[in-house]
Amino acid sequence: MGKGDKKTKRGKINIGSHGKLRPKRKKFNVRPMPTKDAQKKET
Repeated sequence: MGKGDKKTKRGKINIGSHGKLRPKRKKFNVRPMPTKDAQKKET
């Protein structure tokens, strides 16, 4: 268990792969800010 082991986090960092232990970073969804016109329509 170490740098050569595909099942450990350290091994995945060394090999350069991803998986359950080292998932890829997901970009989170950002909603656009509501405009002033949209805020007036809601009220």
